[in-house]
Amino acid sequence: MLFNSFAFIFLYLPLTLAGYQLLRRHGVMWLALCSLFFYAWWDWRFLPLLLLSICVNFHAGQAICSRTGTARQALFYAALAFNLGLLVWFKYAGFVFGMDPGLPLPIGISFFTFTQIAFLVDCRRGVAREPRLGPYVLFVSYFPHLVAGPVLHHAEMMPQFRNGQSLRAENLAAGLTIFALGLAKKVLIADNVAPLANPLFTAGAAPQLLDAWIGTLAYSMQLYFDFSGYSDMAIGLSLLFGVRLPENFNSPYQAHDIADFWRRWHMTLSRFLRDYLYIPLGGNRNGSWARRRNLMLTMVLGGAWHGAGWTFLAWGVLHGFYLVLHQHFSGGARRWWGRPLTFLAVLLAWVPFRASDMGAALDIWSGMAGLHGLGLPRGLGGPGLQWVDGGGYGLPLLALAALLAWFAPNTRQLMEQKWDGSLRYAGTTAILLLVCVFSMNRPTEFLYFQF
Repeated sequence: MLFNSFAFIFLYLPLTLAGYQLLRRHGVMWLALCSLFFYAWWDWRFLPLLLLSICVNFHAGQAICSRTGTARQALFYAALAFNLGLLVWFKYAGFVFGMDPGLPLPIGISFFTFTQIAFLVDCRRGVAREPRLGPYVLFVSYFPHLVAGPVLHHAEMMPQFRNGQSLRAENLAAGLTIFALGLAKKVLIADNVAPLANPLFTAGAAPQLLDAWIGTLAYSMQLYFDFSGYSDMAIGLSLLFGVRLPENFNSPYQAHDIADFWRRWHMTLSRFLRDYLYIPLGGNRNGSWARRRNLMLTMVLGGAWHGAGWTFLAWGVLHGFYLVLHQHFSGGARRWWGRPLTFLAVLLAWVPFRASDMGAALDIWSGMAGLHGLGLPRGLGGPGLQWVDGGGYGLPLLALAALLAWFAPNTRQLMEQKWDGSLRYAGTTAILLLVCVFSMNRPTEFLYFQF
């Protein structure tokens, strides 16, 4: 449950900070050990898997850097096969081969696997090399990002780990503020709009028009504030140690077109897909047809990254189709209808992303088209779905969430424009943290933990 998770963090974090300060000369190893302990707390059975992945990739990277020609290529492809083999076995064996690996999906496996694949590719290109095991262990297992991202890049993190700094008051203040804002997104918004979305995605819902649109909008806001909140919390926790994680969200629901959306949504995954998949496939170098093919392949594989199922592939196909249409019809000029049209396209694509199967997705799309009737939801006095509306404030909160996502500045902009580290902001942060803690009254988890 979310409360137990944060109870653990609030007890664990002061010990980690104290140890980091006391053992400053060995801060890298201390943070690495704390990160491994953090991962083992979720499920100790997967710690050996994480350690195996780290050791194999570290030594493979060293070997790739020290070889040339055919030997380098062979080592790279062997290490790549190891990583993809682990991912396929734990994440896709049931979908592709109908086999049960016998264990639940290891938490964060996609994130630490993609992080290390990028490292291996850079070793092959001759632009990465890490001669010490300790910093590499921390790079992969660093606890603020490990279980749900962002996807880290070797070049932006290793210099920070090598040149670690002591705890600073300004970093502690800014980090706690960003953490509090992220926690508020998760606990106060995402968790409280979820009851409007959940009934829509139950089996045999057959939603009517308003049910379908309200439920889909609620899920889009739940996912946005859930994942954006986690990303803020990761950035805030990391900043406590003076380490800056890359930004992962830049108001994606304010995007002017679908390409702009992907420059703003899950920015580190978009960067990975661009640098390590789209460009190696050929990018836009071989004409318009090849560019569209590469866009579609990239988005389909991006959908597969999120989960093993036809629904995730359909989500990837939809976004690939959107991007191909954008490439074909965009003239460079922004139109007033660009933002609402982009959001509508994204909203429709979230249906298969959340649905249990394609039949359920088609059922919801039919409801959005009015094919199941136009009646009011039961929460509004009609015959439709029964919402768990949290005492009647679900719809107003959903409207507020939408306004914030569409028009409000994001966390980075707030920190740059408003935050000054004064006592006033410290008091506001403390109150916000208390409100969030006392609002943790239901079992929940971060949506991206499953990926």
